[in-house]
Amino acid sequence: MHLISLAVTGIVILVILLFLGMNIGLTMAIVGFGGFWVIRGFTPAFGLLKTIPFSNAMNYSFTVIPLFILMGQFAFHSGLSADLYEAADKWLSRFKGGLAMATVAACAGFAAICGSTAATAATMSVVALPEMRRHGYHDGLATGALAAGGTLGILIPPSTGFIIYGIIAEQSIGRLFAAGIFPGIVLALCYITSIAIQVRLHPELAPGRKKYPLKVMILSLKGTIGMVVLFLAVIGGMFANLFTASEAAALGAALSLCFMAIKRKFTWKTFVTALRDTVKTTAMVFLILIGAYIFGTFLAITRLPMILASFVQSLAVNRYVILAIIVAIYMVLGCLMDSLAMVTLTVPIFLPIIKSLGFDPIWYGVLMVMVMEMGLITPPVGMNVYIVAGVAKDVPLVTIFRGVTPMIFGMVVAIIIVIAFPQLSLWLPGLLFE
Repeated sequence: MHLISLAVTGIVILVILLFLGMNIGLTMAIVGFGGFWVIRGFTPAFGLLKTIPFSNAMNYSFTVIPLFILMGQFAFHSGLSADLYEAADKWLSRFKGGLAMATVAACAGFAAICGSTAATAATMSVVALPEMRRHGYHDGLATGALAAGGTLGILIPPSTGFIIYGIIAEQSIGRLFAAGIFPGIVLALCYITSIAIQVRLHPELAPGRKKYPLKVMILSLKGTIGMVVLFLAVIGGMFANLFTASEAAALGAALSLCFMAIKRKFTWKTFVTALRDTVKTTAMVFLILIGAYIFGTFLAITRLPMILASFVQSLAVNRYVILAIIVAIYMVLGCLMDSLAMVTLTVPIFLPIIKSLGFDPIWYGVLMVMVMEMGLITPPVGMNVYIVAGVAKDVPLVTIFRGVTPMIFGMVVAIIIVIAFPQLSLWLPGLLFE
């Protein structure tokens, strides 16, 4: 069988198995192993199963993954999310729909110390949903703000999505973190603007304004000290070249544990739970990475990525037309596939094309993560919607999807802004890592 035909067949089989619900990492490993076996024989293919898992497990740069996950777990159990939400509420409740806006703002703050979209959505749902419902917010607006706000967890650093992209694409994780800050702020502002437009057009979605004295507003900022300290210590330390990404993650985990103790949230049960959840999440991520490397090796020997890149270079069309096609593919895949699966599956295929078109791989990483976020709030996968539904058990899924639809338009606007102004992503990395 021709190598290109074999590569396409492997991709089709992979997509079918993923749609059938098979484990992402195992599926990529099995298809990659099978394809390599057909091309090179059983012994070399079996060698992949020996060398790739071992080399990945022994790779020092991969230690950043469990450490940042552990940092997020400790931050979650320390109760920092409730403090962030309270501060955001005090400052934004003077606007109609202010609690929903505060939810998005608190999600952005918690994302800066968490790095997980699932943890951000789940944590803020527990904290914010009861308050919004108690104040008379429509279920659609309340749950839509939570589901959309949770997507900030994969964009605002530290981000698991950036870590995995950086490892697979061989890009600086520090640069990626820096590149995600301004686009993350832009996306959060687009969400808040979407809420403002909704409550202006449909006043029944939210109650009236509520103003707090300036003294109360200023005192509420005390609750954000923990988040600010964590962010400055971890991200600021990386940007200042005081320590590496792995060292920053270790410092963040240690500081988060200290905050658990300071806020008297530390118990043996929560500590063990945090460790157990970290191990489970880390094992899942490592299995995906191992599978991705096996599948990527199979694609490499078929030369499909290189041939696609050469074909695209030969097309007599503007490079932004090709970029639009890639973005459209991501949007469709996001509706059908988990975000981590999208990163590991598409980066080996699309990154050579992006480089051949002259786009910056750091900027592309930000754009890809933003487009992937759309899949977190669009049917039928819409992981964040299901997470919020798990908390708001009496709210129909249809209501949540309707509530999150206007937020999708806000995300589209943010994506267009990042495409139109690439320096939003590239200015800070260029400034900090020259």
